[in-house]
Amino acid sequence: MKRIVYLDYIRVVACFLVMLVHASEYFYGFIPPELLEEGAAASNLAGPKSYLFSEADRLWVSLYDGFSRIAVPLFMIVSAFLLVPMKEEQTTWDFYKKRFLRVVPPIVAFMLIYSLLPLAWGGMEWSQSLGDLQRLWLNFPSMAGHFWFIYPLLGLYLFIPIISPWLRKATAKEELFFIGLFALSTCMPFINRWVGEAWGQCFWNEYHMLWNFSGYLGYLVMAHYIRYHLNWNRGKRFWIGLGAFVVGTVTTIWSFYTQATPGVVHVTPVIEVAWAFCTINCVVATFGAFMLFTCIEQKEAPKVITDMSKLSFAMYLMHLLWLGFWVGIFKEQMALPSVAAIPVIAVATFVSCYITSKVVSYIPGSKWIIG
Repeated sequence: MKRIVYLDYIRVVACFLVMLVHASEYFYGFIPPELLEEGAAASNLAGPKSYLFSEADRLWVSLYDGFSRIAVPLFMIVSAFLLVPMKEEQTTWDFYKKRFLRVVPPIVAFMLIYSLLPLAWGGMEWSQSLGDLQRLWLNFPSMAGHFWFIYPLLGLYLFIPIISPWLRKATAKEELFFIGLFALSTCMPFINRWVGEAWGQCFWNEYHMLWNFSGYLGYLVMAHYIRYHLNWNRGKRFWIGLGAFVVGTVTTIWSFYTQATPGVVHVTPVIEVAWAFCTINCVVATFGAFMLFTCIEQKEAPKVITDMSKLSFAMYLMHLLWLGFWVGIFKEQMALPSVAAIPVIAVATFVSCYITSKVVSYIPGSKWIIG
């Protein structure tokens, strides 16, 4: 199948933005030992609690991390853009076999790597390693928190054969109706924060009226609508995309900045309320970014972009193995300020992951490791 050039650019940029998000977390994830609750373990990445040391960290974490929150939704849209609706001649089981054989072996391989490799440099104890290995059938390893993304992605794969027949028959208005309900469902975090429980929510029921229209399924339908029903010219896509991206991104940045007071221990989900990937501001920013990327009209991307795009899944899977190393260099040893350290760590991690993935790709059978 002919490659869609702007999708390659999206994969590369989204992959880098994920690393920028995690580089940023090192500047609000560490809590001074004297402020830790009794029994709480120290951590460098953002966990249930967050802490910012300075106004500069507050500003640059807000900007870099807030700007990058479109990364995961962009990955979801790209996958859906290429896969839905499922081919009519393809059976559900054929679809599952093809998709899962492509992504599950690398996932399992890296789960084992994250459960064992950190032992080599003292990054984890044997008890933690054995605990991770015992729980692999249930969840991601403790040293691979970014693997949370894999489960929603696999969930979309499971649902694609179910929703494909409807997408083949649905009109543009019917899909827009679905997307509208999805957009409304992404307002629920703010409704809950400012108003309280709504639309059937209560302490024994979290499944509100729009629950079935919420989550990453909305991005899947949005991707299909964009591909098959949105016929805007390039100028319209650019200006509406730019407006949506700016509004959504500014809102995302502002929401964190106004809540994250330096010198105070925060509850992370509270200050990150607008950083969740299925919030209305993130949906708007992601839609805008995707529209901007569609304005790329190159017939062929530079070879390095195509290559990075093909390796982006492996780069995503391995990046936390490199991230901590570069944090130790630029944040701890060189003590760069956050304005410089965050992007430098992200760039160094990105380049390291690309080189590592490229080297591994020459090994026979490497597709079972890097996809």
